[in-house]
Amino acid sequence: MDTRTDPNGESHITALRKSPTNKSIVAEDIAMTAIILFFIIHWYASVIAQSFFLHRYMAHGMFRMSKFWERFFYLFTFLAQGSSFLHPKSYAALHMEHHKHSDTEEDPHSPHFFQDVYSMMKNTAVVYFEFKTGKRDSSSPKINALPTWPLIDQLGNSHFVRIGFCCVYALFYYIFAPSPIWWLLLPFHFLMGPIHGAFVNWCGHKYGYRNHDTPDESRNTFAWDLLFVGETFQNNHHRFPNRANFANRWYECDVLYPFILTLNKLQIIKLNKT
Repeated sequence: MDTRTDPNGESHITALRKSPTNKSIVAEDIAMTAIILFFIIHWYASVIAQSFFLHRYMAHGMFRMSKFWERFFYLFTFLAQGSSFLHPKSYAALHMEHHKHSDTEEDPHSPHFFQDVYSMMKNTAVVYFEFKTGKRDSSSPKINALPTWPLIDQLGNSHFVRIGFCCVYALFYYIFAPSPIWWLLLPFHFLMGPIHGAFVNWCGHKYGYRNHDTPDESRNTFAWDLLFVGETFQNNHHRFPNRANFANRWYECDVLYPFILTLNKLQIIKLNKT
């Protein structure tokens, strides 16, 4: 029997028992991988729902789809955004207001009229809830023709459902997070939709380059927008608001556009001619 001791007087056997086994290391690696994959999947599912369905379809009508696929992507948006679900019709009204008054005092979220991101998003939330509760009406004639799904709208706007999604995210982290530090990612899950919107609207109208001389301060933040699937091409988008491809130059890449072209080829959607 090995009774050797280390300089601290601890037996060799005790030290071995305290050291991590191969199985525990593998289990920790699997848990960490699960957390990372969960975050990435939630991030991209949410940003795709916001860009594809809420922005390009609801707010701009860049393509058409059948009632079945409309309901499919409506449900997908609800599940993808979860606790931060944005009511599609209210989102569209808010976004139309942004384009109508881009980078003026009447713009709901221009970074040039707010001291910081928080105050900008606070005002955005106020205007959004005014549209959602009927306290403010959209001046766009298109708004009344937009689809609604009362059941999903009611579920998505329920505090109990939002808290339920938060509990699911927290439970996943409780099961898989290898250490408490990973719990710092939970606020991103809780507020995923507004976080995407905050970055796009703040950076997309403040930082980057301009391809077009638009009357606002819109910018293209990234030439390859991998994180926000093309949404930070704000200057290109404000110059051509109805064009489904947000990239305008040969070196730019709107990573969501090939997905849109694929859906068009499969006849799931039908792109409008621009």
